[in-house]
This record gives sequence, structure tokens and C-alpha cells, in this order.
Amino acid sequence: MFRTRAGAVAGAFLLASSLALTACSGSGSDDDDSASDAKTLTLWHYEGPTSAMGVAWNKAIELFKASHPGVEVKFEEKSFEQIQQNAQMILNSDSAPDILEYNKGNATAGLLSKQGLLTDLSDQATKRGWDKKLSASLQTTAKYDDDGIMGSGKWFGIPNYGEYVMVYYNQDQFKKYNLQVPTTLDEFTKVMDAFKAKGVTPLSVGGAEYPAQQIFYELALSKADRAWVDDYQLYKNKVDFHDPQLTYGAQTFADWVSKGYIAKNSAGIKAEDMGVAWEQGKFPMLISGSWWYGRFASEVKNFQWGSFLFPGNKLHPGSSGNLWVVPEKSKAKSLAYDFIDITMQPEVQNLLGNSGGVPVAADSASITDAKNKELIDNFNKISSEDGLAFYPDWPAPGYYDVLVAGVQGLINGSKTPGAFLDEIAKPYNENLADLGK
Repeated sequence: MFRTRAGAVAGAFLLASSLALTACSGSGSDDDDSASDAKTLTLWHYEGPTSAMGVAWNKAIELFKASHPGVEVKFEEKSFEQIQQNAQMILNSDSAPDILEYNKGNATAGLLSKQGLLTDLSDQATKRGWDKKLSASLQTTAKYDDDGIMGSGKWFGIPNYGEYVMVYYNQDQFKKYNLQVPTTLDEFTKVMDAFKAKGVTPLSVGGAEYPAQQIFYELALSKADRAWVDDYQLYKNKVDFHDPQLTYGAQTFADWVSKGYIAKNSAGIKAEDMGVAWEQGKFPMLISGSWWYGRFASEVKNFQWGSFLFPGNKLHPGSSGNLWVVPEKSKAKSLAYDFIDITMQPEVQNLLGNSGGVPVAADSASITDAKNKELIDNFNKISSEDGLAFYPDWPAPGYYDVLVAGVQGLINGSKTPGAFLDEIAKPYNENLADLGK
């Protein structure tokens, strides 16, 4: 999930051009097992090779090749932004891959399922036992109804890992200034004040992509409950965008900028650069997801580090991981189902856990690293307490870019908290109107 933005026009053209060269061979109809004569599986995902998911999925490809002699795997790593911006165009063409990683939620997988671009995996989920391996909370993002709203209906994707947002911290810098891990938001604020008093900007932030909006959402969640999340994410009741939760999130985020907890130049910083800056010890803390964990474990060599849950929150941005989806135009559906099945096997799940990921079907006794166990235990704690609150950009198509631009305005001071909330309310409510809600 080390996401980089592609140019909207140039990126679309280059991606479409490359697709024409990599379309898979083989034949078969849409029936589940009719593509057994296919000799190529074209697979896309956007995980870096050193990430836990990248390591585990490379093993899955290796196992797939061993169990499918004569089948070629054409793997292509795409950026998150390439797939996010161009998925509808690609999957509605004959150049669609056979299987790909895709973002979960109403605005992404839900929208594509509603448009008929994804294969219904319900029969496979039952036949292969995926429904037994995934808890009810993890199944939320795998199922979508006829309106593309998650939580019920047919299976259109299979997650094989979990994820959640946390605080990564430089233990050496905490020790240098005699600071303790905070357990409340008030204590967290005092820690950031202590760093600022020493001339240190506390947080490494990427405002040009997803990380900054997740901080805003964490702050809103500090005042929220499950009913509020269900209203915002599942449209149970109408959301007032000037309610106490969102108002607190926007105002406190703006306050953090004015107090110097978040640097003003972070509005132009991408997620990758945010992560690298933290790895280099330039900032003591970073608020982001578990998808960084494996990379930090392998790359951070110059200081001791750890992680903790956002202090005081019972609800956290998080969910199942991204989904394996099978495009309706896949030419090798049965091979795609076989690959998904391999990613759910103990060998791959245990490797995922030992590489710093959050597996959904691992043998806990096989996870050997204490930090990795802590990572997985924290996720299991959140999941078991119904604390997964999904992500702020899920409720409406195109909402990711709306939130990126809105939070950038809070960082650079071009928008007041009130104007920001008005800005993000409009497309949210327009989507509700389109759904007839």
C-alpha cells in the first residue's frame, strides 16, 4: 500500500496501452470451472515486494506454479492510484486481468459489483470454505448488495489479511526525552507538546495521499460510537456533517497543524515519502496502517521502534485487507479461484504473520516474533470488540480525492474546518440521493 499518484490522463493512457500487451491467453466461458484449459493467469496487485503481503503473495505464486504445471503467471505490480483511477475502464475492456487486488468498500469494490464488472464468488466461498475462515466482521467488506453497499448480499471479493491504523513510534526518541507511551488523547497531546518544546515536529504526515485523512477520521472516532459509524458507512441514518464527531475531528486536526504537530509542507507529501522520513528518524511518530509494519521491520536498522493503538479510542480505521476480486471478463476464472485458495492456506497465512502482516487464518503458534504477535493480537482485540470502523473515503464514489483535497486545505490553511466539512458533505449527500436514500 505504498501509494503513488499517477497523472490522470497520462496514467490512464499508459496503463491502457500496457494492458493491450499483457492481456492473458486461454479460453473459457463464465462458468466457474470452464476455464480449466486456460494456460495463463494474469495477476495484478499493488503491494511492495518487501511488504508482508508482497512476501506472502510471492510465495502463493510459487505454490500456484508448482500445483499448476504448464500454466504461466503474468504478474504485474501496479500502483494503488493506477488501479483506483482506472479500474472501471480496465475491467470493462477485454484487457482485464484474471485476478487483481482491489480496494474494499462501497465506493470501490461495491461500485464495481453494482456495475456488473466483478464475478459473484458466493458459490466458491461456500465450496472452498472461505466463509468459515473469515469472521463475520471481516465478511462485511466481502459482500455487497444490489446497490453496491457492503455488509450483505453476494460475495464479490475475498480478503486474506486484516489491517488497521495505529501509531508507530521511535522508542529511542521517546527515551531521549523521557516520554512514556500515551494511553489517552490528552496524554498523546502532552507527548506532542514535549517534542515541540524540543524543536521536533512530532508527526510524519502524508497530506497528498491517504494518511492525513485517516488522522482526521481517528480524531472523529474518538467521539464516536458504533451507531455513528453505521450511519456514516452503511447509511443507517442521515449524517450531520457539523455534528460533534466530525466537527471535533476537523477542528482538532486544524489545531494540530497550528500547534506544529503536523508540518504545513506535509500537504504536498506522499505516503511513500512520509514513511521514508520516519524510517530515517526525522520524526518520532507516524499514524498509519499495519501495511507498513513488515516493511518497517525489515528496513528500520538505526533505532528501536514500536507501535500503539491511537490513545483512548475504542474505534479505529481498519477492516479486512483489500480484496482479491475476479473481473467478470476474466479468461481464467477457475485458475483465479485456485490462486485465492492458496493465499488462504496455512503456509501462506503463517508466512504473512511472520513477515509483519495480519493473517486471517494463521496458526497462532506458528507466529514466532513477539512484535508480530503484538500486531496480530491488537487486530484480534479490535475485531473481537467490533472496533473496526472502516475508512473515511469509503461511503461515496470518488470520495478519496475529495478527502485528500479537503484535508490538504486544512493543512495549508486555505480552508476553515467548517468549510472543509461543507465540502465533504456535498458529494456524500449526492451519493445518498443517487441511491434513493
